Amino acid sequence: MRMSDGLVRASGAVTVVRGEEELFQRTGHLFATVTDIACAANDLASWVAVRKSDELAAATAGRLGEMRIRKIYRSGLLLDSVSTQELARRRDRLGAQIRITTEEINETILLDRRVVILAGDLSAGRRSYSVITQPETVQGVRSLFETAWRSATDLAVYDAQVAEIRQLAPAVLDLLSRGVKDEAAARTLGLGVRTYRRRVAELMAALGAGSRFQAGIRARELGLV
Repeated sequence: MRMSDGLVRASGAVTVVRGEEELFQRTGHLFATVTDIACAANDLASWVAVRKSDELAAATAGRLGEMRIRKIYRSGLLLDSVSTQELARRRDRLGAQIRITTEEINETILLDRRVVILAGDLSAGRRSYSVITQPETVQGVRSLFETAWRSATDLAVYDAQVAEIRQLAPAVLDLLSRGVKDEAAARTLGLGVRTYRRRVAELMAALGAGSRFQAGIRARELGLV
């Protein structure tokens, strides 16, 4: 659903807004009392991070110990050391549980199992968001989140799994982007061909890519190349 800037359209228990500022105006107050936050995100940026977070920090100050915070992120983030450190910082600062998935996810926030915020498309530099309170729909989204949560991997565990490929990722991505044959790429990195191909497969898995071409696209989206 697309709408002109600033237009808000409510239909039953679904409200669609344009832009992070308007979304915050409609939902920011919920953070003053929320006790359960579940979030799925493709990257570190979110509507919370886009704006100055002073108001949110004030709303949740002193309440972190009372809040259950769960976040799922895409695995490609852990191929970047800076992003990996930031995820760990958020986990420790917020007392959050963070898991990593290689599956496609839609950016979603669930508040106290009663409100769902779904990120939509970008239009004219602004993203649309659907704010949903309809119980059946909220329950459906919650069920999808719980399924994704159960199949995802704890941040510390996944971090250990990809630590080696993270170091090789820039060089491997560069070789792939230049179309260097596996034998020559392996020699460049001082690896056997089988080891190189295994590293490429691990890199593709971390990026959630089904092909080397798709891996290149995902890597560019994440700023890795």
